[in-house]
Formats: sequence, C-alpha cells, structure tokens
Amino acid sequence: MRWTEAKSEIRELAKFFKARLNYYRAVYADPRTPLLAKVLLWCALGYAAMPFDIIPDFLPVIGHLDDLVVIPLLLYLALKLVPRDVLAAHRAQLLEPL
Repeated sequence: MRWTEAKSEIRELAKFFKARLNYYRAVYADPRTPLLAKVLLWCALGYAAMPFDIIPDFLPVIGHLDDLVVIPLLLYLALKLVPRDVLAAHRAQLLEPL
C-alpha cells in the first residue's frame, strides 16, 4: 500500500516538473521576453546540467546547498525581468490545470 502511494506522489511530482519546464520554455520562446532573462534561464539550465558545481557535492550539506540556492535564484531573477503580461498569459495557458 505504501508503494502505491509513493508511486502516485512521484507521478504527481513528475507532472509538476514537466508543467514547469513547459512554462519556462514558453516564456523563453516568447518574443517579448528580454534577452537578459533568456540568458539567465539558459544559465539555470546549464548549472543544473553541469557535471561540476561551485562547491563540490562531497562536502556535507553545503555541497548540495549551492544547487538549492543558485538555480532558484537564477529562475527568480529571470522571471523578474519578464513582463507580467507575458508571465500571466503563459501561466493561464500552461499552469492553471495543475
């Protein structure tokens, strides 16, 4: 019974991340998105995919903490630069069903 619950939670989490990725992709592709915001979105993606980190992961706690700070910070800064109407249009289209 616990495995079934965990499986459904993992499935919901995967749907959430897929919807978010589609949202960021749509914001990136919108011609009204400023160039600096696009660069920051690419930096967040690159940092997540990078095989090395600013602080190595073998250091306890702090090694993984940089991933939890840098990527959301880059996404936050990028989305702050995008006009609100662009974010609202894509949010209504892609994220509201969740």
